[in-house]
This record gives sequence, structure tokens and C-alpha cells, in this order.
Amino acid sequence: MPIRVLLADNHALVRQGVKSLLERDGFQITGEAADGREMLHLAQKLQFDVAIIDISMPVLNGIDAARELRKSSPKIKIILLTRHDEDQYVTEALQAGVKGYVLKSQVASDLVKAIQQVCRGEVYLSPSVSGAVVGAYLSKTQLSADPLTSRERQVLQLVGEGKSSKEVATLLGISIKTAESHRSRLMQKLDIHETASLVRYAIRPGLVQP
Repeated sequence: MPIRVLLADNHALVRQGVKSLLERDGFQITGEAADGREMLHLAQKLQFDVAIIDISMPVLNGIDAARELRKSSPKIKIILLTRHDEDQYVTEALQAGVKGYVLKSQVASDLVKAIQQVCRGEVYLSPSVSGAVVGAYLSKTQLSADPLTSRERQVLQLVGEGKSSKEVATLLGISIKTAESHRSRLMQKLDIHETASLVRYAIRPGLVQP
């Protein structure tokens, strides 16, 4: 039985290219999503073994999507396929339970190798990923803690993308009052008191693309 794969990337051309590559190597693409939220909805309906997720996606970024997928489907193997090689993304990915981290700048065969390795229960990281970061994670060196909860990070991304409280509430399936409460709490935690500054903060950790 072929390994079943779910793809999540907001660029249709990237999805098409990855799909063609993987199908040529015998993998089965069971679904495609343009953002993290859509990927989680598909995950409830489809059967698959591996999720290949981009980090920089609208509505819900890849790392937070990986966290949510791990909670609902802990047996699914997750690979991040991204252009980001910065240390913060690698450590966050490992903390989120990601088993593969593949850079888009690598050759296509790296992604195939990553899928094969994570399905064997191993971890795959692109060769150029910082060895120091991986070493620190594996040795359980204390990493800087994120002051925000997962839900607050999701609200932060949506606010950074210009969504209103009503739109945030609709996308997250919560009441407007709850959305406003999350927004107020994260602003208090971050000591930020205006929306423009909140947007700038969301851009800095990469939740939103400038």
C-alpha cells in the first residue's frame, strides 16, 4: 500500500510540483490545502500517513498547524517543507513534534528521503539545518518560552493579517466576545496597546509575511 500524503502550501504551483514529484515516486496524494486551517479540516475527513506543510501560510501558519494536528492525530508524521532555515523555526518545529524539516532549496530527492525516514520512525533534517540548534534540542537545553498560548498565537496571526474580531471569531469557531478577550489578553501579555504594533510583532516572529 502506498504512503498517503496530505499537502499544505498556499502556493498552488508548489503543491502541483510536489504532487507530481511524489506521485512519480509512488506516493499517493490524498488531499491539498492552501492554509493551515483548511489542512486541519481535511485531516478530520481524509486518511493519510504524512502531512507535508509549509511554514508561511495565511490563516494558520505551518508550525501552529503542526501543533494542532499532533493533538488530534498523534500518529500522523509531519514534515515541514519551507524556505526558512533560521534557528527559531527549527527549534519551534522540533518542539511542535515535527519529524522532518526540509528546505525548499534542497534537491527534490531530499523530500522523498524525508518521507521514507519519518515513516520508519526516524527524524529527517536538511543537511544545512544548524547542528547546534538540533544539539541544543536533543540535550534538552532550555529554549526561550513563548508567552502566548496556542489560541493566542492563532488570534495574533489573524489580527496581523488584518482580520476583524468578527472574522477571527468565525475562522476559529468562537464567539466575538471570546475573540476580543483573547486579543486583549495577548496585548496585555506582550505589553502592546495598539493594533499597528501588534501587526509588527506578528511579522517579527514570522507569523505574518510583510
